[in-house]
Amino acid sequence: MSEASEPILQFFAWAHLPAHLAEVSQPFGDLAVSIVQTIPRNPERTVALRKLLEAKDAAVRAKLFK
Repeated sequence: MSEASEPILQFFAWAHLPAHLAEVSQPFGDLAVSIVQTIPRNPERTVALRKLLEAKDAAVRAKLFK
């Protein structure tokens, strides 16, 4: 699945991150791709992906928390 066909996937990229953040981000990216591949495009899939993105962002911030 390409980012061109589902633009929100660009925000789930993790390969560019340092290892300690990539390990947190990767499972969210993998799940996002799985959702796009297995669930038909509709408003609820969009909501699911947006909420997953929020969760990924929060998890990365939690890893950075001091």
